[in-house]
Amino acid sequence: MRSVDIVNPVIEEYLRQVAPPGQGVPLEMERLADRRRFPIVGPLVGRLLNVLARSIGAREIFECGSGFGYSAYWFALALPPGGRVTLTEGSAENCASARGFLSRAGLMDRAAIEKGDALEILPRHPGPFDIIFCDIDKRDYPRIHPLMKPRLRTGGLFICDNMLWSGRVADPGRQDDDTRGVRELTRLLHADTELTTSVLPLRDGVSISLKIS
Repeated sequence: MRSVDIVNPVIEEYLRQVAPPGQGVPLEMERLADRRRFPIVGPLVGRLLNVLARSIGAREIFECGSGFGYSAYWFALALPPGGRVTLTEGSAENCASARGFLSRAGLMDRAAIEKGDALEILPRHPGPFDIIFCDIDKRDYPRIHPLMKPRLRTGGLFICDNMLWSGRVADPGRQDDDTRGVRELTRLLHADTELTTSVLPLRDGVSISLKIS
């Protein structure tokens, strides 16, 4: 089974056209991602993250895997004064780029950037967080589940990108570490009685888990 378009390209293009046109810092980031062929959540998911953060009045957000700060931009935009999104990223170059982009957007006062492995950094933060966002190496996805649970407040959201993995998760013949990692996290989230989870077929699949107890 080949990789598939999760959303009909005609529908995705329509959604892009009816949304406000990109401009300023996020457009710069999207163009950089295109030049570098660097994966970002894109503007449709970015707006979803912003809406979700606003909908629960988020003040403390933790990102596991931040790249050069694209998703953090949308989260920071939703935060009130005094709110904070903590970025984690292993690349010094990406950390510097994130700092530059967020500073130019006037949002660096709502962000903290930590260089390193998110799976090592998160245990140093007790929380509680309103949102924990995951976009790390897919083979490591299952490892985030026991780390995020005690740090997410009741009523908080765990959000994870690439949960449909270009359709590869639906192919029984795909048994590579990344595909199996995405499948296993999906299983863990749905099996967890303290969470209620839905996977949206937007872009490459976004899971949203509400901590209910």
